[in-house]
Amino acid sequence: MTVIDTPPPQQQAAPRAEPRTPTSRQRLFELHELREGVRQGPDPKATERQHAKGKLTARERIELLLDSDSFQEVQPLRRHRATGFGLEDKRPHGDGVVTGWGTVHDRTVFVYAHDFRIFGGALGEAHAAKIHKIMDMALAAGAPLVSLNDGAGARIQEGVTALAGYGGIFQRNTRASGVIPQISVILGPCAGGAAYSPALTDFVFMVRETSQMFITGPDVVKAVTGEEITQNGLGGADVHAGTSGVAHFVHDDEATCLQEVRYLLSMLPSNNREMPPRAPATDAPGRRTGRLLDLVPAEPSRPYDVREVIAEIADDGELFEVHGAWAANVVCALVRLDGHVAGVIANQPIATAGVLDIHASEKAARFIQFCDAFNIALVTLVDVPGFLPGTDQEHGGIIRHGAKLLYAYCNATVPRVSVILRKAYGGAYIVMDSCSIGADVTYAWPTNEIAVMGAEGAANVIFRRRIAAADDPEDMRARMVKEYKAELMHPYYAAERGLIDDVIDPAETRTVLIGALAMLRSKHADLPSRKHGNPPV
Repeated sequence: MTVIDTPPPQQQAAPRAEPRTPTSRQRLFELHELREGVRQGPDPKATERQHAKGKLTARERIELLLDSDSFQEVQPLRRHRATGFGLEDKRPHGDGVVTGWGTVHDRTVFVYAHDFRIFGGALGEAHAAKIHKIMDMALAAGAPLVSLNDGAGARIQEGVTALAGYGGIFQRNTRASGVIPQISVILGPCAGGAAYSPALTDFVFMVRETSQMFITGPDVVKAVTGEEITQNGLGGADVHAGTSGVAHFVHDDEATCLQEVRYLLSMLPSNNREMPPRAPATDAPGRRTGRLLDLVPAEPSRPYDVREVIAEIADDGELFEVHGAWAANVVCALVRLDGHVAGVIANQPIATAGVLDIHASEKAARFIQFCDAFNIALVTLVDVPGFLPGTDQEHGGIIRHGAKLLYAYCNATVPRVSVILRKAYGGAYIVMDSCSIGADVTYAWPTNEIAVMGAEGAANVIFRRRIAAADDPEDMRARMVKEYKAELMHPYYAAERGLIDDVIDPAETRTVLIGALAMLRSKHADLPSRKHGNPPV
């Protein structure tokens, strides 16, 4: 019998199972995990290193700046798309910057914060696009913008694309200037082109030891000039607060710094179409300021601290001084008068006798322009002996820089009230918001002396021949000084000619100022139709 082998029957393959679509709950779980990973950052050790330097993380800073639980993040999942130099293998979410909005004292504020833990906070294409978007949103919403800067500059691996990102930031800074308040907070390095964005904003805050700003770092300085200098020595907080004038405020730690940013925001309008927020008045508008009689000596050459004068006039004695460490011969401060915000510009007799010089003129001019842009009334307290003489000032362009102050006052359309406390001599008197350049109301104390120059200098010019020919030149000079004071420098000379509106009791200064500003609150002044002026720069 023949046996025929037959092949075994072929086994049929089991049907392939279709992949199950994740449920909504699974997708939600993935989202929560992803968001938590973004919040924590890519590397716990990077957070430890940040804290070891005495620095907070980007999100910790935002939590201190904004009202609790108010932050709404924008594009937290964005990642860069660059390749080369290993970038394609490192694509963390957020791309080194946290952006969004929240509230400060229940008012909307936009913010972006560099995350130094990711690429050292360096700016690349996606990083810049996130900042551009939040800047555009702030301008469209008409709300302040705060930048928390802690970055290593442009991301070198992305080349010119990163540089173009800075260009977009600068353009938006400029477009928003005078429209919304812009505040820069330097909380780490801010080098190269990155430093120009803070310079374009309204206010710059810095923290000692951890903040540095410079265009070229110490290594470049040494290579080019041979000079050895540390980062703090080149561009630290105190350098920029007291020497360069780049920083308006300096603090010892980040928490205090961010609390002061919150306080500043509480005094500013959200945009140029609004008035500054009024606080509940806790100080009587009719409170007399009799202490001013003792604070300000009648002798024109005796020094005193004008900040005490401002505190005596302001609500609850509070003033928020701007640029306190730079150009100390003029004081610029935000105060409240009967709950309303005002900007005060005052000569400071304890610093170079309160003369105006290059830096003081620039400081006051910028402050005036800011107040005018954001509907903040101006109060000027005058006690000025003139402009600082000397070749350094003349060759440094005191004419051009002094004209900045003059231009700022003349161009301002907000309410403007000035008080001449003591002396007001020469061109400096005109520049310090005299009635001839547009002050709405001008008052003076009985101690005022308004003249071309001090009596001694005037007598030496007018009566020089008579003094030289006298048997006793010193006695003759003293007599001529007395005669000049009696004829041209008595307190009522300017009032008789309408150059001041009234001579007031110093004890009534606060009440008079509050009344004048209340009257001017509805002031409306139109400038000539033009694209823009051409101020001295």
